Amino acid sequence: RNAEFLSEYVAQSMNFALPVREQAEGEAPEHAITLVLDSTINNEEGYRLSVTEKSIRIEGRTEQGIFYGIQTLRKSLPAVAESKSILLPAAVVNDEPRFTYRAMHLDVCRHFFPVEFVKKYIDLLALHNMNTFHWHLTDDQGWRIESKKYPKLNEIGSVRHRTVVGYLGSGEYDNTDYGGYYTQEQMKEVVAYAAERYINVLPEIDLPGHTLSVLASYPEFGCTGGPYEVCPDWGVFPDVLCIGNEQAMQFVEDILGELIEIFPSRYIHIGGDEAPRVRWKTCPKCQKRIADEGLKAGGGFTAEDRLQSYCMQRAERFLNARGRSIIGWDEILNGDVAPNATVMSWQGSAGGIKAAQMGHDVIMAPNTHCYFDFYQTADTKDEPLAIGGCLPVSKVYELEPTAGLTEEQAKHVLGAQANLWTEYIATTEHVEYMLLPRLAALAEVQWTAPDKKDYKKFEKRVVHLMEFYRRDGFNFGKHLYNLH
Repeated sequence: RNAEFLSEYVAQSMNFALPVREQAEGEAPEHAITLVLDSTINNEEGYRLSVTEKSIRIEGRTEQGIFYGIQTLRKSLPAVAESKSILLPAAVVNDEPRFTYRAMHLDVCRHFFPVEFVKKYIDLLALHNMNTFHWHLTDDQGWRIESKKYPKLNEIGSVRHRTVVGYLGSGEYDNTDYGGYYTQEQMKEVVAYAAERYINVLPEIDLPGHTLSVLASYPEFGCTGGPYEVCPDWGVFPDVLCIGNEQAMQFVEDILGELIEIFPSRYIHIGGDEAPRVRWKTCPKCQKRIADEGLKAGGGFTAEDRLQSYCMQRAERFLNARGRSIIGWDEILNGDVAPNATVMSWQGSAGGIKAAQMGHDVIMAPNTHCYFDFYQTADTKDEPLAIGGCLPVSKVYELEPTAGLTEEQAKHVLGAQANLWTEYIATTEHVEYMLLPRLAALAEVQWTAPDKKDYKKFEKRVVHLMEFYRRDGFNFGKHLYNLH
């Protein structure tokens, strides 16, 4: 399949396809591109790309490593060749990634995107040497996963009946139904498509907050019993799952059980962010759970903070027993962290630093450098609507995921990702615009050793990459064309 990918990539640039064939043992073909497994290459994702006057050879310890060598060769070609002759410099490139976790996130809850676009998104991740697609599948504004056990999630929870117009708090709504969800077969199709490109799909179900789409479908899972609606607004809301309700906790386990049948990912993301405690404080069931479990305030945390920890730990036990592990946003540090949890740090890097110091594995996704729903420039008058903030390409490039950690603590940093929340991003063209070329800056943070990074050189190289975006019909930010 790798050879077929390379043939396809060459055809995109050259307008002709190179034939693919197996190499006979002992054969040393000339005037060919040869792909070879080589166990002497140390890194599982590392590769060696050799160009001589007679041949090109890409070697990797694994097929995945070879795939990244192919991406380097692919990006060395012109986006559109003007002749059938391309000159490549004779060289040997030995390359391997700095981090094992290299991801990009997509929120499909606030706005929903079809399977074909999700595949295009995965193609972009492959072009940028990423190996994880974080798929944010449930939130207050829509439930996007087909559930066989809880069909109302799709009948009711996948559709909101109105959406706020303009910025949150405008008071205006469009009064139009908006919805969509992925069938289990479609999600398996995406998983298979990503796996061909050596990309793991990390699914996220947000718990116990951001669950109004669940409560609208099954009001008995909330503390007040409702009424609830699939949320027409953006933000954080007081109604969350009732942790004292055993039915609601059984729901959590049932949904996680369905999820692991669809997604083979070692990690399952269970959210844990922005879950207000206000309902739990006055809910008799939640207070009984707190008493029964002996959850007490202390160490700067309330008993209700520890109730969320109970929910996270119970989800973790369920998944650990089935060979899976959890990731949670850095709010899971507010209480007793689930023992084996990996922490995704979004509120700056402080949560990630704290978690690494505690011995937890960490993924850095700080909003200071990695929130692609922010504007790309301070001059916003001609920009499409964004949530606010300003995150130019240069700021993304500056991210140092292990800053503030000792060498030993830094070993807990698995890698980095950027997040694309879609409250204000309703179309695929707008998604692409917010993603590109910031994705290229993120990719260099994830892959390249700090002493090899050079922003001025990156600025020059990324112009070539933009020609690939243009050729393939992607919408991308042009701010970097004002190079100096």
